[in-house]
Amino acid sequence: MIAVQPAAAQSILRDAETEALLQDMMAPISVAAGLKPNQVRVHLLGDPSINAFVAGSQDVYVFSGLINEAGSANEVQGVLAHELGHIMGGHAIRHAEGAGAATNISLLSLLLGAAAMAAGGGEAAMGIMMAGQQAALGKYLAFSRVQESTADAAGAQYLSKAGITGKGSLDFFKRLQNLEFRYAVKQDDDQAYGRTHPLSGDRIQALRESYVVDPAWDKPSDPAIEKRFQRVKAKLSGYMSEPARTLRNYPESDTSIPARYARAYAWHKSAYPQKALDEAKALLAADPEDPYFLELEGQVLLESGRPAEALPPLRKAVANSRNQPLISAILGHALIATENPDNFAEAEEVLKTAVALDNQNPFAWYQLGIVYANKGDQPRAALASAERYQLMGNSSSLALRNAEIAMQGLPPHSADWIRAQDISLVARAEVERGRKRR
Repeated sequence: MIAVQPAAAQSILRDAETEALLQDMMAPISVAAGLKPNQVRVHLLGDPSINAFVAGSQDVYVFSGLINEAGSANEVQGVLAHELGHIMGGHAIRHAEGAGAATNISLLSLLLGAAAMAAGGGEAAMGIMMAGQQAALGKYLAFSRVQESTADAAGAQYLSKAGITGKGSLDFFKRLQNLEFRYAVKQDDDQAYGRTHPLSGDRIQALRESYVVDPAWDKPSDPAIEKRFQRVKAKLSGYMSEPARTLRNYPESDTSIPARYARAYAWHKSAYPQKALDEAKALLAADPEDPYFLELEGQVLLESGRPAEALPPLRKAVANSRNQPLISAILGHALIATENPDNFAEAEEVLKTAVALDNQNPFAWYQLGIVYANKGDQPRAALASAERYQLMGNSSSLALRNAEIAMQGLPPHSADWIRAQDISLVARAEVERGRKRR
């Protein structure tokens, strides 16, 4: 599991097992909506908030706090179905319509206020501007609430068509309602005016009417998905939470797979590598071929300063996961970390495969740049750095600089030269936009 800092503030958590689970949970819902299984990508953000949102046209972002709060995979699928409702409704694009209408009202109120001031009515002008701002906010919030209700209804339809029970969706809304009660959030209609979402009680009532008559209402959740979810939830808890809290929630008396997973990460974070390895070996005793258990053992060894010992489990993890690119990137890192020149050719092969399968991993590009620099191939090292900086956000000037260095040394009009040119054009445009904003 690694954290990638994008242009927006939150860190995107990249983990092979978690991403595979979230995509498998989304796939049947996507198909029910008329899309291809992997057409919508689900990303995990390292943020304790209980939230999810859509961005762009086909990307769903789920906060780690939501995974931690959810009691089952079915609850998360209810959230994913709701977010897919936003995507299919074009809400990420139409968001600008609501914001635009609100902005138009605000600007109009400012113009009226200026006219009143010119006529000598200062207090009247202030009243007009404040009323205009309130009207703008009210219109925008009303627009948002309509979108949320539409996404609720669409999500219910997708779950039904996919044959997935809506019980988890209702359970999750009840969790949200309980949190609102805990924090004394009022549940009356007067409070609804100032909310971006409808009242939780109203949403539960509306969805219940749809779910209880659905043929899938009493259908049990997929046990394999649920088992994987409990693993991932524990793993995420071990990675994100303070070790002391993880060890309280998953005491050593608990020898289940999820508990061992959580403790392995907690011990590793606490700088107890042997304890972490003991948990990893216990997991492997239960399933010696599991690529994610092998990845865990290799990662603990690598990050404990034992890269040569990490190679066998990581090689096996890559093979058993069919060259999963995130795991391949860790293997490439371990090969480089041995500082054995005999391992660099393998590292180059592994890392080139990793970025070919997933070019959105700045960590893999960084490691590949090290390999190229070690070979004396400075143009391709610069290209790898350009790829890395382009993905990191707020690094357009560095992406531009490295792309231009790469172009100077690469054969003109070759595939790598064209790629460097593409990065240069995009980065230059971003740098110019930044200058104009400043």
